[in-house]
Amino acid sequence: MKNIDDRAKKALMDKTSEAGQLEQEIWSRLENELFTEPQTAARKVKSMKKKVLPLIIAAAAGILIAFSFQTETGMALIDRIKEMFVPEKEVVQSIEGMDEETNVQLNEGKDAEYVIYIDEERYKMIKGEGDRPDVITTKEELPENFPEVSMTIEQIPDTAPDTLVSQYEEELTLEFPELRPVEQVTEPVEGYQLHGIQNGGQKWDDEVVHAYVISNGKEGSFVITERYFLEAAEGHGARFYAMLQEFQILE
Repeated sequence: MKNIDDRAKKALMDKTSEAGQLEQEIWSRLENELFTEPQTAARKVKSMKKKVLPLIIAAAAGILIAFSFQTETGMALIDRIKEMFVPEKEVVQSIEGMDEETNVQLNEGKDAEYVIYIDEERYKMIKGEGDRPDVITTKEELPENFPEVSMTIEQIPDTAPDTLVSQYEEELTLEFPELRPVEQVTEPVEGYQLHGIQNGGQKWDDEVVHAYVISNGKEGSFVITERYFLEAAEGHGARFYAMLQEFQILE
């Protein structure tokens, strides 16, 4: 994976010439996100990550000029940018009802479309070639009689989520006739959620699909599809959920 610090530095240098024009708009948007209605620190961070990230490099360039990294606000923002993309960190996730501290590593998606943190002791990322999606799956192969455990991530650049989700619902219903109605969710990502279990969830190895269709921040979508089996819902299912809480789309 390319060095994140080097890439961020290069991006800042490339954007400096545009910063004068962007400065006013960027600061206004950041101010709205961070300093309007009182909210907890956790909510401020979450709001900034989900709504401001597509402008974060340009924002950093604007603030670099406007504040020269001398103000408390400017320094705090730059520290937060660095924290978003640390190569490795510890997260707390709930597995089978128990909080578990887990070391996770930063991974970059195909064509630098997104980043995601993965527990590399248990999982690995296989980057898709050509039109194939990226796949996150178990590091160790499961026994032959176990159903598939994976999470695929694919960008569909020319179809909006509200159109794509209907198409994907029809496709999944062929495999999972008892697919639940589509839901709109805000966690672990913001978009549409689809969920189905084969055979009504009667046996430990009944296959489960849990998918999301979300905006790519432009005119298209990302489709994220988790597959595991019923008994693994509180294990692999919970770990996939925790991974997606750290999923970030990149410009």
